[in-house]
Amino acid sequence: MSDFTAMGSRWAPQAQGLLRIVTALMFIQHGTAKLLGVPHVDAMAGVQLMSLFGLAGVIEIAGGVLLLIGLFTRPVAFVLSGEMAAAYFMGHAPHGALPLLNGGELAVQWCFVFLFFWASGPGAFSVDGSRKR
Repeated sequence: MSDFTAMGSRWAPQAQGLLRIVTALMFIQHGTAKLLGVPHVDAMAGVQLMSLFGLAGVIEIAGGVLLLIGLFTRPVAFVLSGEMAAAYFMGHAPHGALPLLNGGELAVQWCFVFLFFWASGPGAFSVDGSRKR
């Protein structure tokens, strides 16, 4: 194995942990935009808590925080993957089959990133990982 490949293998858990943290931070913003208006996004303004978008916001904030700290990573990631699949098929697919044309690229990408965390676990820097020791 080359030194470059060996270095990548050695740092894989840290890279996976950073991917989890950055993804969670971006995902939480969608929930806070829907429910708290921060950051303000016109399309997400005025979402009612007791609505489908409100439920999505709760899942995005709660799931995002759990993913951020790496607690219950696998089941949380499975739920978040399902939420993004539902978001794609309910909100984007009716506007065309291609994610690039229907605005669903992010939903598809997150669906599969969360599916990756369900399959692989949290990586480094997680509460889940520290419980295994």
